[in-house]
Amino acid sequence: MAAAGLCGADFSDLREIKKQLLSVAERSRERGLQHSGKWASELAFALEPLPLSELPPPPALTEEDARDLDAYTLAKSYFDLKEYDRAAYFLRGCKSQKAYFLYMYSRYLSGEKKKDDETVDSLGPLEKGQVKNEALRELRVELSKKHKARELDGFGLYLYGVVLRKLDLVKEAIDVFVEAAHVLPLHWGAWLELCNLITDKEMLKFLSLPDTWMKEFFLAHIYTELQLIEEALQKYQSLIDAGFSKSTYIISQIAVAYHNIRDIDKALSIFNELRKQDPYRIENMDTFSNLLYVRSMKPELSYLAHNLCEIDKYRVETCCVIGNYYSLRSQHEKAALYFQRALKLNPRYLGAWTLMGHEYMEMKNTSAAIQAYRHAIEVNKRDYRAWYGLGQTYEILKMPFYCLYYYRRAHQLRPNDSRMLVALGECYEKLNQLVEAKKCYWRAYAVGDVEKMALVKLAKLHEQLNESEQAAQCYIKYIQDIYSCGEIVEHLEVSTAFRYLAQYYFKCKLWDEASACAQKCCAFNDTREEGKALLRQILQLRNQGETSSTEIAAPFFLPASLSANSTPTRRVSPLNLSSVTP
Repeated sequence: MAAAGLCGADFSDLREIKKQLLSVAERSRERGLQHSGKWASELAFALEPLPLSELPPPPALTEEDARDLDAYTLAKSYFDLKEYDRAAYFLRGCKSQKAYFLYMYSRYLSGEKKKDDETVDSLGPLEKGQVKNEALRELRVELSKKHKARELDGFGLYLYGVVLRKLDLVKEAIDVFVEAAHVLPLHWGAWLELCNLITDKEMLKFLSLPDTWMKEFFLAHIYTELQLIEEALQKYQSLIDAGFSKSTYIISQIAVAYHNIRDIDKALSIFNELRKQDPYRIENMDTFSNLLYVRSMKPELSYLAHNLCEIDKYRVETCCVIGNYYSLRSQHEKAALYFQRALKLNPRYLGAWTLMGHEYMEMKNTSAAIQAYRHAIEVNKRDYRAWYGLGQTYEILKMPFYCLYYYRRAHQLRPNDSRMLVALGECYEKLNQLVEAKKCYWRAYAVGDVEKMALVKLAKLHEQLNESEQAAQCYIKYIQDIYSCGEIVEHLEVSTAFRYLAQYYFKCKLWDEASACAQKCCAFNDTREEGKALLRQILQLRNQGETSSTEIAAPFFLPASLSANSTPTRRVSPLNLSSVTP
């Protein structure tokens, strides 16, 4: 497998690559594979134009192609109008590779359309019905015979793999997609299907992939999907350096990668740049709307929703953007309605299932939320948001063992996400597994605590276990972190930390430090009275001539910047938590 660079690929001849892309785009369109054709066309557009003398010739016709030409031309016109049964009827008996593929693909899409219509009409978007594509088994039998006789080209192998995947024959499907990538490495559809079946990096290592420049695009995509964001960004940067700097596909993928690691500012900046380059683009705009939602950017989200409505209001991404807009306005019933609309348009659209689960959670409809999250996991087992959502739902239902299972799955997919670790820690606490809980909170702090809550939870756990020194250390570090971020107003737990430290120093007879913390307590409504009372006690004890802090060895001090006393009795460096072993 290629490393971070492009050691396994040759990008030296970009003109040849452009010829290949234009050729495969045309071949894909001939077979009704519109998404693969669009992908190749977008990538070709990012490269320099070719002179007339170097443009690729149209695909050569064989004797079989010539015999099937009339039937193929008629059937393709029906196919483009989504009359799949009609297209298949006129392609019966065709022998050429192109016509045979369109015949089988028409039958497959006819079955998919009937299945989706039946699912939406009779069961509704949340029901679990067992609606199947009835054409799949017949297609598998026929394609299997052709496969054994080695009569399938790259496109035929791709379709065979899709049929196997739909029948949940994952191992066989992976083998066929790998074969399809070897036979026709330029067809992006086969790579993308393969990407959807790989669940971890170990699986990726054992795949025998063709050594082609397309493999680099595949690896960058799969790294993004597997949350290996650093590797993905290195790949995309290498592709940009190789000559694809104008590719809107690569720009959008980089934005998605930054979204996945919650670098919101960077992701928003790239999406805004993408919108300037391709203002009518709808793909990935639901991800853009997620970022606007997280930042509570109502005007921008409203503008995006109206803009996409003008372009195409019946696209799944548009429905998801509108759903996010209503969710941000706390109109959760309307938001759920738009996510349902998205699923009527595409029942396998992952983002809509997850977002709908979130809306049902907001409406306290836990059973509907569980069904929505489960559907999301069926579509993609790598969706950590759905696993996390299930964990939250079972937490509300007070079922901690179920909750623990789902949080663990979310953590496996996002090992360096502090939110998963904090949730796991809370779960262990409820199950009274306090050692495990402490490990989770400590790990959450170590990987970069997004919500700045891990240290507080760890401190409270130490409090509960009467480990006052460790609790004080955690509270000191928490206060240092919060003050360094300038987010004091948003964190109510700061007052809790100051109250504990004031009491802790008071017990240790460290009057200066206790006084400093008590004065800080007076700045918060919930601890003001306690702070005043403690200051009175300290003053009373000092007047009685009690021992001052200068006479006692004190292992703990607040940072000088937080101390009310501008000239502390001694300067001690801030406490280092690396010595604590939870």
